[in-house]
Amino acid sequence: MRLPYVPDPPPTHSAEDSAIVDRVRARRGSRGLTDLDRALLHAPAVADGWNSFLGAIRTKTSLPEDIREIAICRVAVLNKAWYEWKHHAPIALAAGLSEESLNSLKSDRAEGLNEKQMAVVEYTNAMTREVTVPDAVFDKLRPLFTEREIVEITATVGAYNTVSRFLVALDVGEMNETKGT
Repeated sequence: MRLPYVPDPPPTHSAEDSAIVDRVRARRGSRGLTDLDRALLHAPAVADGWNSFLGAIRTKTSLPEDIREIAICRVAVLNKAWYEWKHHAPIALAAGLSEESLNSLKSDRAEGLNEKQMAVVEYTNAMTREVTVPDAVFDKLRPLFTEREIVEITATVGAYNTVSRFLVALDVGEMNETKGT
């Protein structure tokens, strides 16, 4: 990483900082602090907001796990955030994606996906590459997802674009040079 990781356990300078570390640890559970957490904890208030927001994206939406993980993995590929890919590809597989379908997300020709999954890939591509989503792409989501789900997909893609840019800019996990292997 381009900065040193915060030690584990992180030094804290106030009761508020200690509470933030406790909240991050509680969300991570037995996995403990990740390299991402140890980067974010240089700025405890940022780590706290990140933890709350990404915790909601990961665990409090109504999205099926495969839909959420397809969006996250596709963002990882588009932004070359291989640390993100490493952590989310196994979740996508556990959610039912085949190895072939998952790996096809690394190309512009995703294969083996159903109509809903493919609509999410196209939406993720547009949001990540162009920001402005063409009506034709958005219109594919409308009959397939509820308004709540569309908001949650949009928030997931937006959130993980933030995550991937943070990871790549700081080279969290020292994976920038792995090229997704």
